[in-house]
Amino acid sequence: MKDIPVFDKNSLLVIASVPERGSVADVLVSKGDRLLKDLEKGSKIGTSSLLRVAQLRRMRPDLDPEPIRGNVETRIRKVDSGEFDAVVLAEAGLARLGVTGRISEKLPVEDFMPAPGQGALAVVARSENPKVIDLLRKIEHPPTRMEIEAERELVRVLEGGCKVPVGALARADGDRIRIVACIFSIDGKEKLLAERSGPIQDGVVLAGEIGEELIERGAKRIEESWRTVYV
Repeated sequence: MKDIPVFDKNSLLVIASVPERGSVADVLVSKGDRLLKDLEKGSKIGTSSLLRVAQLRRMRPDLDPEPIRGNVETRIRKVDSGEFDAVVLAEAGLARLGVTGRISEKLPVEDFMPAPGQGALAVVARSENPKVIDLLRKIEHPPTRMEIEAERELVRVLEGGCKVPVGALARADGDRIRIVACIFSIDGKEKLLAERSGPIQDGVVLAGEIGEELIERGAKRIEESWRTVYV
């Protein structure tokens, strides 16, 4: 889900179904099963996520985040070979591959906010095929759908107002939903955090309010620190 763009309303594609979400957490896979706090200064950490880079710099500014390519197995092999000292990955991906035994540490969501949609799957179909959409709705998980729609609304609002990686997590609990979002400066030193709670049917509205609040509180200013990354 986190790699699916926010479709234009006139798109021929639609997210037809959202199955039940897996873990939203990031995890560390490291050489020797070391914890993040125990990694040596200057350790090379593989991640291609700008959000994870900022959060790593916030928690361990003495580490060296470096871009990494390849699927999950390839990235783990690069740790085993010594090319990287550790990698940060989504726990859900390792769980789906049956390799959670390689996890050295589950990183706390409070310190490593996930990307919007992390842990969820998107089943995409053509909007003009109602029979397929009706069939796919049978594996829909409504609470996950509500969470995802709120998180993606945050992306829509923030991308319209600034270009910064955003961490977001919506959690449905019965007829209520809680949404938390944050953005960071590129060095991780500055963090803007906002949250809302309310009726689950208001999730998208609440997410929009959070996005506007972050913009009002300085997202545009923080964008300056990311500008060279997007050039």
